Amino acid sequence: MSNTLPFWILKNSARNSIATLQGGRRLYSRCASNRNKSRWRLFSQVPGTGKSSVPCSFFALQKAYRHTSTEEDDFQLQLSPQQVNEVLRAGESAHKILDLVSGVPNSVLRFESNQLAANSPVEDRRGIASCLQTNGLMFGIFDGHGGHACAQAVSERLFYYVAVSLMSQQTLERMEGAMESMKPLLPILHWFKHPGGSIYKDVTSVHLDHLRVYWQELLDLHMEMGLNIKEALMHSFQRLDSDISLEVQAPLEDEMTRNLSLQVAFSGATACMAHVDGVHLHVANAGDCRAILGVQEDNGMWSSLPLTCDHNAWNPAELSRLKREHPESEDRTVIVDHRLLGVLMPCRAFGDVQLKWSRELQHSVLERGCDTEALNVYQLSPPHYYTPPYLTAKPEVTYHRLRPQDKFLVLASDGLWDVLGNEEVVRLVVEHLAEAGQHKPDLAQRPANLGLMQSLLLQRKAQGLGAADQNAATRLIRHAIGTNEYGEMEPERLTAMLTLPEDLARMYRDDITVTVVYFNSDSIDAYYKGAERLPYGQG
Repeated sequence: MSNTLPFWILKNSARNSIATLQGGRRLYSRCASNRNKSRWRLFSQVPGTGKSSVPCSFFALQKAYRHTSTEEDDFQLQLSPQQVNEVLRAGESAHKILDLVSGVPNSVLRFESNQLAANSPVEDRRGIASCLQTNGLMFGIFDGHGGHACAQAVSERLFYYVAVSLMSQQTLERMEGAMESMKPLLPILHWFKHPGGSIYKDVTSVHLDHLRVYWQELLDLHMEMGLNIKEALMHSFQRLDSDISLEVQAPLEDEMTRNLSLQVAFSGATACMAHVDGVHLHVANAGDCRAILGVQEDNGMWSSLPLTCDHNAWNPAELSRLKREHPESEDRTVIVDHRLLGVLMPCRAFGDVQLKWSRELQHSVLERGCDTEALNVYQLSPPHYYTPPYLTAKPEVTYHRLRPQDKFLVLASDGLWDVLGNEEVVRLVVEHLAEAGQHKPDLAQRPANLGLMQSLLLQRKAQGLGAADQNAATRLIRHAIGTNEYGEMEPERLTAMLTLPEDLARMYRDDITVTVVYFNSDSIDAYYKGAERLPYGQG
């Protein structure tokens, strides 16, 4: 088979899959994709009619003009195996957790993460940090839509809200005292760096002001120990979303801050966040990112344990919730074509104020002289917009008490789950662990003759690996975009998907962000053995 994407795919993509639509003063492109559908459909007004045009996605026509030649020679489609690996591994990060908690090794052994962009710029974000006022580790996946601004803001701010929620009354008083006396604040988070992450993850002055108002309100509650983790996650998601909404409504003189607030509020982001403290694992989810556990039973069999439910139209409970929250007359219009109001795929998200605010509030904010076109901000007017809000950032929070058989946690954006099932993801991580642990001993025990080496090289070539991935997140991304319809790894497909020009890539795949967290079974086992030795009622 050829090592390139069949030319007819690119040819047909260029000729047939990009149709231009005139909408107001802007042109848009409509891209047909069987595999990944755009999160947003944009409804713009046809001039002079007052009616909505055909729904379309956020692909700008100016970008669609590129890479649309029908000459095969115009496409640079060849990538060597080494180049494929370089593309796949560019966003890798990995860290080992070495600190001790109460003299016992941390329940998290290490974690690996990676990200592959389809949008330009990438709309996914990730965050990993330790809370310096508690023993918790935080992991987050943030999947943006309608731009990257909201996902960026949530990835930088949400952990601070959670950390403040968990602070004791005494710590909050010290924080407030430092602010009043203009002294440095206590350190709150330690961020783990990864490629593409923000270099400066501190809160800006306006964001700190809102964070301070939040901890002042917590102080007024006079809770000696602070919120529990479930309450902290629940309140933090909703409070940050509320602050994002308030910030864009406030009159700001600084144009840059005002424009950024607009972009954040009118784009959106789903979020899945895990907090690990000893054997206590909490996962908060709003949208269609997902978290699962890889579990190995005593008999050696592996299985997946879902920790989240996707918040979309395919979730019966979510559908029932939406119908309960709106009049019966809207039962047939709250979800149209498996989208919220026919517009948005996820049913819970940060931002997206055009699905939360009244029409009057949208008009008053957007009519303050801001250049909404230059900012890529749109006022959406979907049909049947009667009783907002239709969207919420309220998360579902799941608690799981870690056991020695719980080996790893996988959090990922829907770009992974669209193409790989839970069990398949667990199988791939287990295969990765097996290769990492057994590959070298196997070579040492068997005679390293030329025949064996040639056989190993042929096996790797057939798998399209070149060299085994050292990062489980990379392996998952590789298989997500390189697996064919029969579930087989196809090197030609992998090469083709990575070679697609940026204008076409989003038509065939989504941004994919993955974090794999490995647990220390010995530490978890030691926790239970220690609990057994405690007097009754103290475990």
